[in-house]
Amino acid sequence: MIRTVTGDIHPDELGFTYSHEHLIGAPPADKRVDEDLVVLDPSAALEEARAALAVGVRSIYEASAWDYSRNPEELRRISLATGLQIIACGGFNKGAWFDDLLADVSVEGLEERIVADVEAGMDGTDVRAGAIKYGTSYNRVSPVEDRVLRAAARAHRRTGAPLHGHTETGTMALTQLDMLEDEGVDLTRVGLVHLMRNPDPFLHGQIAARGTYLCYDGFSKIKYLPESTRIEVILAVVEAGYADRVLIGGDLARKTDLTAYTGGPGQHYIAGTWLPRFRSELGHRGFSVEDADALVRLFFVENPKRYFSFAEPY
Repeated sequence: MIRTVTGDIHPDELGFTYSHEHLIGAPPADKRVDEDLVVLDPSAALEEARAALAVGVRSIYEASAWDYSRNPEELRRISLATGLQIIACGGFNKGAWFDDLLADVSVEGLEERIVADVEAGMDGTDVRAGAIKYGTSYNRVSPVEDRVLRAAARAHRRTGAPLHGHTETGTMALTQLDMLEDEGVDLTRVGLVHLMRNPDPFLHGQIAARGTYLCYDGFSKIKYLPESTRIEVILAVVEAGYADRVLIGGDLARKTDLTAYTGGPGQHYIAGTWLPRFRSELGHRGFSVEDADALVRLFFVENPKRYFSFAEPY
């Protein structure tokens, strides 16, 4: 089964899915030095949810964790109002946001908090998380990040919820996988995000070869990379035989990313603008329409269906 904010669903009900988005989120209040990252308006979130639905999106994974101002009750209200299926985020994001907040919490204490997110409800609500997040810093793992990762691994093994690993600018990915293996985690239950900020097909192949999902994001964020680079990386991974490890999401977490705030690309961008371009590129490279359809279905339907499905505890 897959856990959404309105209840559990059969994997076949998931449909076309964005695998990493933010409808409501912001850094902790005392760390908000960039107001562009403060995306907390429920009416704007509702508008973006409807924009996603309008281009055929059925479900999204909303990746705002405890230390990123998640709002489980509002996500449920949005889902009920629109019909968009939303998978919410248990666990924690990265040390820049949580190191001081969790400095005195043990691995065991963190594990219990994460298990409660998944099995009881987040932040005093009965809205349950459908994925478990942890994260590491740029080229390092802080002591608190180490504890959070290990707690997330143990909570995953107890609940079966999929693991969602934040990598800062695409670094520390292989280190994360080594640490998770040390905790006995099945790496086919793990997805790593922000790898597109480090567009290295060789590295991505190493990650995929271990069974891990490549959660590609950042689409429309031209200040980091042109879309041509993202497409080249995806096709290199496909040609290496790892199309079944690819997930796609925007990670649109800034006011300037979102139509409802600033007229930015918004939640309609990937399905409405990027995907037609991707199909065109595939055609230019000799892919048949049928082969292109199969790839798109893998990235947006079949791979998310497998990734977000709960495993048996182990």
